[in-house]
Amino acid sequence: MRRAIIAFSVIIILVIILLVMLAHLQIFSYGYYNTKSNNNRIEIIPIPPNRGMIYDRNGIALATNNTIYQLNIIPDKISNLNEQLEQLKPMVNLTDEDIENFQKERLNYKSHRAVPLKYNLTSKEINQFVVNQHLYPYITITGTQHRYYPYGQTLTHVLGYVSKINSVDKARLEEQNKLTDYVGTNNIGKIGIERFYEDVLHGQPGYEEVEVNNRGRIVRLLNHHDPKAGDDIYLTIDLNLQLYIQQLLADKRAAVVALDPNNGEVLALVSSPSYDPNLFVDGITSDKYKSLLNDPKKPLFNRAMLGSYPPASTVKPFLTVSALSEGVITPKTVIHDPGYWQLPGTTKRYRDWLRWGHGKVDAVKSIEESVDTFYYQVAYDMGIDRINDWMKKFGYGSRSGIDISQNEESKAVLPNREWKKNRYKQNWLQGDTIPVGIGQGYWTATPLQMAKALTILVNEGIVYTPHLLLQKKSDLLDDTLSKPDKTLPIEDASLANLVNKNSWKIAKEGMYKVMFGSKGTARKVYADAQFKAAGKSGTAQVYGLRNDEIYNADRIPEHLRDHALFIAYAPFDKPKIVLAIVLENGGGGSSNGGAVAKRILNYYLLGDESTDLNESDSLRRRDD
Repeated sequence: MRRAIIAFSVIIILVIILLVMLAHLQIFSYGYYNTKSNNNRIEIIPIPPNRGMIYDRNGIALATNNTIYQLNIIPDKISNLNEQLEQLKPMVNLTDEDIENFQKERLNYKSHRAVPLKYNLTSKEINQFVVNQHLYPYITITGTQHRYYPYGQTLTHVLGYVSKINSVDKARLEEQNKLTDYVGTNNIGKIGIERFYEDVLHGQPGYEEVEVNNRGRIVRLLNHHDPKAGDDIYLTIDLNLQLYIQQLLADKRAAVVALDPNNGEVLALVSSPSYDPNLFVDGITSDKYKSLLNDPKKPLFNRAMLGSYPPASTVKPFLTVSALSEGVITPKTVIHDPGYWQLPGTTKRYRDWLRWGHGKVDAVKSIEESVDTFYYQVAYDMGIDRINDWMKKFGYGSRSGIDISQNEESKAVLPNREWKKNRYKQNWLQGDTIPVGIGQGYWTATPLQMAKALTILVNEGIVYTPHLLLQKKSDLLDDTLSKPDKTLPIEDASLANLVNKNSWKIAKEGMYKVMFGSKGTARKVYADAQFKAAGKSGTAQVYGLRNDEIYNADRIPEHLRDHALFIAYAPFDKPKIVLAIVLENGGGGSSNGGAVAKRILNYYLLGDESTDLNESDSLRRRDD
């Protein structure tokens, strides 16, 4: 009897404990466990937004979105992961590099989330997997938006590209409180327009609330919130002009910048050679990247914005305006050029490109014939401080302000006393100033800076900021490409008040005669031109010659030959286009650079699509 009572008591106690536990689970902790239960069966699936498209000024698509199919895997739910990866190799052509990238990528995903294993599956690969899909419950194929650049390398240095979000991107997004906007998004703009206008192009993600079974399969949809697509944007770029210039340069190491001087719009920005941005969208292979990185022609390098070259004689019109404004010279100033200029108080001579000299030279003739001795004297009389102050006004030594300038544009070097002291721990010498007068010495500039400087001269001191964005699609009216009225991006107008109108006229007259004067350095190239234009050539020395040495390109390795430079605008009376051209180791600026400029102007103004450049002997001499 006693044993029965004890047994009954134990049962009663156990029942009480069970009831208390049930009460705790079902009543007091209902909310907590109900939430956990829902978390086990309900998932929030992010829906990435469609990225905005990019168009040229005429509505031609430059960056689009294509649907591709990718293989996704939930690695945390697979016990024999390595075995399944091996099985997939022949089925979907899975490579060791794909697996290596997957292992790196999964570190960026939360547990139980699907991680992309292979992108851009072919129809054959899809079919081979679908037949066997029942063997792989945690591996799926999904469609996703894929960035595509239909014109390949033509616009890489403008558009940039998108690529996989990495830890650096995540840290930056987290710092900007934008990380939640990229849930479910694989790619982000890395450079160029794609990066600078990332916030415009990306859009806002949506989500689906779904019920899933114990294998992670979706059972039913509970809630849906549509994503907001990114905004389409239209660029100032004229694709046809860009394509023409790229074809014209072929495989040369060169850069061309074309601007509309009336508003600062970038019509073309070409750096040659270039590379295909599509290689980076899904992650470039290490072999292909090394190939680009080690290419001696440096296709990854944006020569138009990062290339720093001695501006050479292209600076002479700007120095003329500055010297006239400072009273260092007047419209009536004339010097005698015997073929050299001698530093006062020394035996040091700086020679002219024309060994026997140009005779009597005034300001207009100094530009027309590119007389070095005239500008040695100008530099000596102005001094480096005044030269530096004036050239800053023309944009040298600073970034242009173009949309994509952040981290992608060089300031180059506009030298002064402080710069030399910081760079070389040496004082500035008077002999340092003289070669600056012909755009040599320590002075360097980018093609974009040269183009901006020329627009300032064309506009007689009005400074427009070069820009690539024409407008966003959301700004369009009546689905047309006509721009709504808006203030032009005038950066500064103070220079217009500092310079006499006649000074601008003298510089422009000299530049006109470069092409059409009886002794203009580019007169032979433009003898049959069907338009009126103005320009200035430059031949930048890569290495110095001895006093008695004659330049002969046949005896010099290609990488030591002169750079050919040319700046130009046309038509002369009502300019529509400004050009800055640099041909690395291209020889004479007038003949080689001038010929490229003429072809571009023929195409843009007259519709002439010829790309034949006449051979000349300009590589054997300096012609300006």
